[in-house]
Amino acid sequence: MFKFNKHSIQRDRFMLHGPLYLHGYDWWWHSFTAQDAETGEDKPFFIEFFTINPALREDEPVFGQLPENKEAGKLPSYVMVKVGTWGEDHAQLHRFFAWKDVKISRRAPYKIKADDCYATENKLKGSVSISPEEAKMHPEWMCDAGEMSWDLSLKKDIAFNVGYGASKPLRDMEAFAMYWHAEGMKTLYRGTIVYNGRKYIVTPEKSYGYADKNWGRDFTSPWVWLSSNCLVSKVTGQKLNNSVFDIGGGRPKIYFVPLDRRLLGVFYYEGKEYDFNFSKLHLKVKTEFSFEEKEDTVVWHVRQENIHAAMETDVVCYKKDMLFVNYESPDGSKKHTRLWNGGNGTGTIKLYDRIGDEFVLIDEIEATHIGCEYGEYEN
Repeated sequence: MFKFNKHSIQRDRFMLHGPLYLHGYDWWWHSFTAQDAETGEDKPFFIEFFTINPALREDEPVFGQLPENKEAGKLPSYVMVKVGTWGEDHAQLHRFFAWKDVKISRRAPYKIKADDCYATENKLKGSVSISPEEAKMHPEWMCDAGEMSWDLSLKKDIAFNVGYGASKPLRDMEAFAMYWHAEGMKTLYRGTIVYNGRKYIVTPEKSYGYADKNWGRDFTSPWVWLSSNCLVSKVTGQKLNNSVFDIGGGRPKIYFVPLDRRLLGVFYYEGKEYDFNFSKLHLKVKTEFSFEEKEDTVVWHVRQENIHAAMETDVVCYKKDMLFVNYESPDGSKKHTRLWNGGNGTGTIKLYDRIGDEFVLIDEIEATHIGCEYGEYEN
């Protein structure tokens, strides 16, 4: 029997109401690792249910990237099931539904169903199939060709509650342009995937899973995300079975005013939470981050500190394993054209205790199966 935190789970429900019902997006993201049923080789996958502008619904999905819709001033309105994989055969596959063909619960825990595609706090099921001809004929779908079906159960083991920034008063006021909640920054998945005719098995102990959601009226630039729960201590050589780190954000906007480059970060280290959340003013969080494109790789460096501790994170991912993830905004624009997105990142995290003015190393951790993202608007 799954048990939910009644306060935390409210942030995971469907959020498009009020002004966001007319001009807003909401999505539930899931990423995890499976093993090839024949070879046992690891392969990372993602599954996302994305919703946009329900008040503008028509009998068919409305695509904001279609030239005739741009000319007519029509904004996007649909539910999209986005699935895919990372690696040298990386792909993103999109299946679209008109709002009349979708059922969504407005209560928590959330439920969304469209034909055979179904998502709740503890179940994922569905299929997407895009032929090469369809992908070529419909650039407004913003996707590749391929087939994927899935039947999964999940248990969200550790949550990251970002605090007051996503609280009900600020949600009701729509203070921020983009909100984030990670109900399952460590999630255990179980089930099967069939991708382009090949079967993959998902087991809790080797899924290294993640689940979160974003919603709002616009995206952020820069856009940063780093997370993993496949962690090994370099000090002891032991796997950290009750640990996960999660970093996200970029340049949040509050009432349309952009703040300085800021990130939300947390390291849940063997049961103890180290919180680096800029919205918790009493922690006096300081953050520095950078992103670099090299010839074959992309590299993140993040340093965060508060009055109690510090965390230094370095991540690298091969470009050949990544894709440029595609979304259109509620206003019909496609501002992110180079939003790097991967699931094969590797790196190290150094975690420190603060004693007076000095930082003392707690552990240096090797991380693999890192979910990673970075993008900036072209202009």
